[in-house]
Amino acid sequence: MNPGTPSTESAAAVAAPGFRIEHDAMGEVAVPETALFGAQTRRATLNFPVSGLRLPRRLIRALALVKRAAAMANKDTGALPAPIADAIIQAAGEVADGRHDLEFPVDIFQTGSGTSSNMNANEVIANRAIQILGGVVGSKRPVHPNDHVNHGQSSNDVFPTAVNIAAAEATERDLLPALRQLQDSLEIKAQAFDHIIKLGRTHLMDAVPIRLGQEFSGYVQMIANARRRIETARGAMTELPLGGTAVGTGLGSSPDFAPAVIALVGRDIGIPLTQAPNLFEALSTHDNMVELSAALRSAAISLTKIANDFRWLGSGPKGGFGELRLPELQPGSSIMPGKVNPVMPEMLLMICAQVVGNDATVGWGGAGGNFELNTMTPVMAFSLLQSIDILATGSRLFASKCVDGVEADEERCRDLVERSPALVTALVPRIGYDAAAALARESRETGKTIREVARTKEILSNDDLDQLLDVTAMTGRTMGSGENRDIGTNIGNKSGK
Repeated sequence: MNPGTPSTESAAAVAAPGFRIEHDAMGEVAVPETALFGAQTRRATLNFPVSGLRLPRRLIRALALVKRAAAMANKDTGALPAPIADAIIQAAGEVADGRHDLEFPVDIFQTGSGTSSNMNANEVIANRAIQILGGVVGSKRPVHPNDHVNHGQSSNDVFPTAVNIAAAEATERDLLPALRQLQDSLEIKAQAFDHIIKLGRTHLMDAVPIRLGQEFSGYVQMIANARRRIETARGAMTELPLGGTAVGTGLGSSPDFAPAVIALVGRDIGIPLTQAPNLFEALSTHDNMVELSAALRSAAISLTKIANDFRWLGSGPKGGFGELRLPELQPGSSIMPGKVNPVMPEMLLMICAQVVGNDATVGWGGAGGNFELNTMTPVMAFSLLQSIDILATGSRLFASKCVDGVEADEERCRDLVERSPALVTALVPRIGYDAAAALARESRETGKTIREVARTKEILSNDDLDQLLDVTAMTGRTMGSGENRDIGTNIGNKSGK
């Protein structure tokens, strides 16, 4: 065999037990006898034994929903005979419901347009439809994977259409609700902790006091911002390239076909979908995937900050900050009895690292468009959908297993505030910067508090000192005041000034 010859089974495979022989445009292929997939899928599994990574469940579902809607539209116009269309509709429905996921063995690292996976879907649906009609699997009669299941379509428009649908549905159904749950959990804690005074920290060093609720309100706003960015980017995923067929011209497809299919799928998933305003752009670029992935990366950056803050604030129990008590979920060491680690923040940090890496893949893939097609679609799809999935799962778990159960050590918080030389900042307007700096230096050197040093030096009266060193007053208005009730929109901007 020449090096450039595609991988196929040899003619001797005709008699091999457990296989059937199918034909495609390149000749004979031995296909596992019980498989619903066919010749082109088999070629792809032989050509791309790369990673073991397969199409995500949501993408298989989206492909099947498109195929089912296409059969409905083609039945309505008479492009497909009713018995064939009905069998395809039933078979595609089974695939959408997850009954044939094992029939999708093609690796993610495959032909860049997703043709192998599109044909995988066409073959599985065609052969299942043949079974429904009493025919012989693999015969392509009376249902042909190209002529019937793929009628009016091209891999170039169907596969990215399915990716868009899967991403839009996963974002709407999984990720946005998960982030809402996390935001709500953080908001509850922000309200509950609003009376607790603690040290602010900048450069990891003591700064002026802040309320723990104010600190948490910042987390709330971060998640609200992430949801807004993701929701905006999700909108671009609902504009579908279906109808462009091979290069955007729509050759081989009726002008009415794609709008009908898009409307049917939108009804199925309960999300409004439209045809992309320019099919040439929609086929040749995947800028919408790049945009959504960037929003996911931004969310991952925010979650990284929150998770790291939880780890720092909960560090200890004796040698760390110890201001938060995180839920104890499992033993933390195989050698140190009694050690408990911040496992949920660590889990979330690893998810965020993966999302940032996936975004690099999506961004690099987005630059892979040449002329009328982007040929990096499968790996972009896998990376994008994985990011959506793990961000959703991680956010839910972090909310329910960490944030909901976190407690504050109020005594520890107040003690650290009282001992910090940073309190001297409140005296600067009365005694000046240099005198305040001298107090801070003496506090650090002697271990006495600012309050104790100032009283010893009798710089101010006790009443003035108590008023100026009122740590609650230093933190500004409380979140209970009317204009600050909506943590998710304005508390981070209006509190603590």
